Amino acid sequence: MTTPVPLSARLAALLTLVLTLAAAACAQPLPTTPPAPPAKKPVIVCTVSMITSVVAEIAGDRCEVTGLIGAGIDPHLFKPTRADVARLLSADAVFFNGLHLEGKLIEALERVGKNGKPVVAVTRDVPPALLHHPGGTGEHPDPHVWMDPTLWASTAGVIAETLASIDPAGKDGFTRRAEAFKARADTLHAYAQKVLNTVPKDARVLVTAHDAFGYFGSRYGFEVVGLQGISTESEAGVRDVERIVSMLVDRKIRAVFVESTIPPRTVRALVEGAGAKGHAVTIGGELFSDAAGAAGTYEGTYIGMIDHNVTTIARALGGEAPSGGLDGRLSSPFMDREKPDPAEAPK
Repeated sequence: MTTPVPLSARLAALLTLVLTLAAAACAQPLPTTPPAPPAKKPVIVCTVSMITSVVAEIAGDRCEVTGLIGAGIDPHLFKPTRADVARLLSADAVFFNGLHLEGKLIEALERVGKNGKPVVAVTRDVPPALLHHPGGTGEHPDPHVWMDPTLWASTAGVIAETLASIDPAGKDGFTRRAEAFKARADTLHAYAQKVLNTVPKDARVLVTAHDAFGYFGSRYGFEVVGLQGISTESEAGVRDVERIVSMLVDRKIRAVFVESTIPPRTVRALVEGAGAKGHAVTIGGELFSDAAGAAGTYEGTYIGMIDHNVTTIARALGGEAPSGGLDGRLSSPFMDREKPDPAEAPK
């Protein structure tokens, strides 16, 4: 016959169990619910697609992010319409590149700034010593900073800080996503170093329609030759074509590249000129210089556009790179789409 357990002992055991469970529950982190987005999401307008991509990534679902200058459009020549100016004036914040990339937008950006809204150059935190001045220190710096992922990563902090000033409740999320973007940019840089180092040293010459790849060349050890200057407002002349054709022939360069925002006729003139002198040169692919790819595609993101460029350049110049790029997401690393050329249009 078992001896019944006294009531007091059972109560003591039950109390011990309750206290143990309570202590365990306290030791577990409480589930956190991210702050809800504002009832009316802030409207953010960006100038070029390289900025729009990064701002959208860092903003998450807390802001409505749109771009002004889309795929295939040259920001050097972009003139805002009245509708564009209205979009800028109605925005809660505007992000632009700065360094005179959007030269014809400056007046509109100044008008927005006078209304007391943030108008922020994402290149603000790039150390001045790291900026390129192709025309000398007294000239405007080269604005194509995004061609170096290690420099473009600095834009993430500027963007997160500005978004937090508009939506303080979203600050932690902005900061977290900014750090994630910087980590992704580091991964992209490591990939670029790896595949571009497979290009033979004597083949590391990048010939393009205009001089947009200076930062790329400095970072990855390529000589960069552009038919036009850092702004497409300048025109390539016959002497420029002849000079570069001679270089292609003398140095046995195997490929040149067209750009998504510039008609390809001048680059094709290089191919024809070299061929006339007995040296075969191919168009190695179409690169994204002043705009990313189509919206909604991997190439339409900043990471995707640089991945495409790196992979296309490496493969065209004799290096080794996976056809799908960094993550196997590239749709076509040798994309060379035909585009209308105003100079060749029927009269």
